[in-house]
Formats: sequence, C-alpha cells, structure tokens
Amino acid sequence: MAVKHGVTTYKDGKQNKGWKGLTLEHLAGLSNDNKQAPNGLGFELKSTAFYQVRGVWRPKETFAITMINPRNLLATPFFDSHCWEKLKSLVYCAVTWNGKHNVKSVLLKAQSFDFLESDTLIQEIEADYEFIREKLRIQGFQALTGKDGKWIQARTKGAGHGSTSRAFYARKELIQEIIKL
Repeated sequence: MAVKHGVTTYKDGKQNKGWKGLTLEHLAGLSNDNKQAPNGLGFELKSTAFYQVRGVWRPKETFAITMINPRNLLATPFFDSHCWEKLKSLVYCAVTWNGKHNVKSVLLKAQSFDFLESDTLIQEIEADYEFIREKLRIQGFQALTGKDGKWIQARTKGAGHGSTSRAFYARKELIQEIIKL
C-alpha cells in the first residue's frame, strides 16, 4: 500500500522510519504536514512499531508529540498547550516491526487515548510538562533533556548529534498505557 500511495519505504541505503505512519495517513485521507494542530478532523494520528518479547508486544521506540517553541512553552500552561491538544486528540496505531529494512508491516490495533482531565495519568503528564516548563524558565532551553519526565520528555529532535531543536516525546511506558496489546 505504501508503494501504491507513493510513500518511500527505503532509499539510498536508509529506511524511512515514518513510512508506516505516512501510509496510514494516506489511507485515512489525511495530509502529512508538520503543523502543531492535529492532522485529522479533530484527531491526531500517530503510529509506532511494536515487537514481541517472550510473547508480549512492546513498543520499539518513543514518538514525537509536538515541537517545542521555548517562548510558547514558558507562556502556556499544560491544558492550553499544543502538547495537550495533540495528546487529547490522539488516535494511536500499533504496527508490527519486522526487523531492519522491512518492507512489510501489519496494523495491530488502533486506539484512541480516552481519559478525563482528572485521571491520575493525565495529572502525572501535566506534572511532567510543568516540570519541563519550570526547568526551561530556570535553566534555559539547552537544559531540556530526555532524562526529565515520567511519561513525556523534552529532548532534541533533528538529524544527528548537536541538534538544537526540542520536541515533546511520549515515552515507551506511556505508549504501553495508551495501547494495550
């Protein structure tokens, strides 16, 4: 289906890590863009590869929630943030990981992130966000690292080491909470 929709899976010796998500977006009739707003009509489509460990499905990696603009982060509490807008509109797709340079993947499950703002999980995500926001205020943008946060983290995004941009990422543990296989 990726080839049918013009999505490159592998080029110049490198795997396109996002080919599965791009294919799902095409199948759902969505545009693929880098806007901070949800990419669907009121929802955000995300996918991450899962693999089996002793018969249990586990997420292979984290996923980027949204880019961080330092001025916007300083000025915006969690429930008014792009991070919250994306999380609360999440439709999450678990797909299979079949090894490096794979050209086949199966959709395991699609799941919305259903919760109430009063849920303990959301309160803990809010605490992560506010901790990162306060760290930015006190220590500056470069101090934001992937070590901070139980459920979400603010870490570099971009090619190679030395990247200066940052994004909020969902940790594997959050992915496990969102979609249970």
